[in-house]
Amino acid sequence: MQAASPIMSGFVIWLLSLSGSALAFKEAKNKLLEAKYLAVVLFVILGIAGANLFTVKSDANFSVNNLKIWYKPNVPLGVAKGINPGRVVWGHDPKIASWDGKTGFWWEDRFNNQTETDKLVSQTLFSLTNTQNEQKSWDAIFRFFNKANRNVNVGYLSGEKVAIKINQNNADSHESSKEINANPQLILSLLKSLVSEAGIAQENITVADPSRFVTNNIYDKCHSVYPKVHYTDHNGGDGREKSTFVENGFIYSFDFDGMTKGLATCFKEADYIINMAIMKGHVSQGVSLCAKNFFGCTSIETDWQKNAHCSGFSQNREGKRQYSVYPDFMGHKDLGAKTILFLIDGIYSNKSLNGIPDSRWSLTPFHQEWPNSIFASQDGVAAESVALDFALAEWPDAPDMLYSDHAMEEMALANNPPSGVVYDPERDGTRLASLGTTEHWNNPKDKKYSRNLGKKMGIDLVHLEVK
Repeated sequence: MQAASPIMSGFVIWLLSLSGSALAFKEAKNKLLEAKYLAVVLFVILGIAGANLFTVKSDANFSVNNLKIWYKPNVPLGVAKGINPGRVVWGHDPKIASWDGKTGFWWEDRFNNQTETDKLVSQTLFSLTNTQNEQKSWDAIFRFFNKANRNVNVGYLSGEKVAIKINQNNADSHESSKEINANPQLILSLLKSLVSEAGIAQENITVADPSRFVTNNIYDKCHSVYPKVHYTDHNGGDGREKSTFVENGFIYSFDFDGMTKGLATCFKEADYIINMAIMKGHVSQGVSLCAKNFFGCTSIETDWQKNAHCSGFSQNREGKRQYSVYPDFMGHKDLGAKTILFLIDGIYSNKSLNGIPDSRWSLTPFHQEWPNSIFASQDGVAAESVALDFALAEWPDAPDMLYSDHAMEEMALANNPPSGVVYDPERDGTRLASLGTTEHWNNPKDKKYSRNLGKKMGIDLVHLEVK
């Protein structure tokens, strides 16, 4: 009902404006017959006003930039997570990416400023935790997670394992790909921060995409600095470790065709996870962000066609509520429930799921340049919701944007979702609670969410411009 109320309220306003306009014109006709000309003028004005409201509301309800609008802004759902509940830090540093779109490859060092990328990661952590010290930022993140999820007031303990899920969906070998994949400079910045500031030994960190390949541009850069870090991919070899899977480690809440039940051992055994997604579109779900990134932790083949996307990944194009695998991924005890940080890489971004990066952004403050941004949160649902709003504004013509927020609402209301599905990804009889908060911003110009507008619920978007 919460999810449907914006649609219902819009329909009521539309209906009242339409009926009010018709009534006003009818009264104007009656007064004209009675020779009451002043009343005629007044009712004509009322009729025109009602007709205008009808037109404006109709346009708002049916399309903006050729995208049908089905939602209302600033209607927060779910329970916000994090030290600062519902906080999403949008860090922007236009000094990072300088690729011209033609010369060489987008990921080359000459087109990506490593020092500025390091600054972006550091300052984003500061904003997320309200500190000005990277070591204290990580301690706050680990300590909050342990208190909230394990009821112990401790930070990171020596020997605990951290797994970083990167997105290499467009890699089909160890050779570096020209298509959009995980950003090598951003991975290196994250490793620097974890090793030098969080105090985590290299051998306790794994960088992995168990269903794809860790390409040379990532491995060579990061291994040369951190040779004891584990780099794990589907095939192994060339210094990488081969993924192994725990049978029936991931069994979902709902049976469907194409289920992949093996769960990567490195994530099963991890104490903590960092989900490092990419800002990009995806056919059948509008966007491919943090929840979708976890799909690569399951036992799919390198050839995705051997395990094609099922109905669990697709929103209904008519808006009908249905099961989504996203709550299962984000709520599973060995995936989302272990995640201390959700990080969305928007240094380049792409409107489609594959291909060479080509999405320069027009919103303020991008001015037709690369987005040069990252989005970070302890609330994975909030992070996805903010990234989706940027995508809806920048790529309204991307495939399957319509109803793309339904998966976010299923996650936010996982305890009582609009679909009516009982989400229990371990099938142990324990239903998921809310996995975070979701809403849409007020408009693409101001980018204000409920907490930015003084409310005590919903998303808190912090815009960081790196100096």
